[in-house]
Amino acid sequence: MNQENTILLVEDNPKDVFLVQRALRKAQVTSPLQVVNDGDAAVQYLSGEAPYSDRTAYPLPVFVLLDLKLPRRSGAEVLRWIRQQPHLRRLPVVVLTSSREYADVNGVYDLGANAYIVKPPDFDEFVEILKTLNLHWIRYNEKPQIDSL
Repeated sequence: MNQENTILLVEDNPKDVFLVQRALRKAQVTSPLQVVNDGDAAVQYLSGEAPYSDRTAYPLPVFVLLDLKLPRRSGAEVLRWIRQQPHLRRLPVVVLTSSREYADVNGVYDLGANAYIVKPPDFDEFVEILKTLNLHWIRYNEKPQIDSL
């Protein structure tokens, strides 16, 4: 499988992980999806720490879909950490959450989020959002250089 356009989904809710996987299939997004279930695992993955040290199996993603309400380390903490890493600071991060609170929206933009998407209740609308993210971040967007450690 081509790992070039891998998407990293950071989501703790198994139902939401399933929903994203199903919506990506329906949107005909063929990019590989890697999933981690908490903020610490996201940092380990992006750092290339065990158990994610094999970059062939766990390549750096083309962008991150990041939930905000995560166990162990919040989405905002993960985003802050990403922006502090010289080799990852240009990595696109799309916050995908159920929160519509301005404090969350403003807070993650202040931390350097590239987009903030509220999960819609309608599945077909969610499929359209994922199609748009695919077109924007994978097909048309000129990707920044992101170096592995």
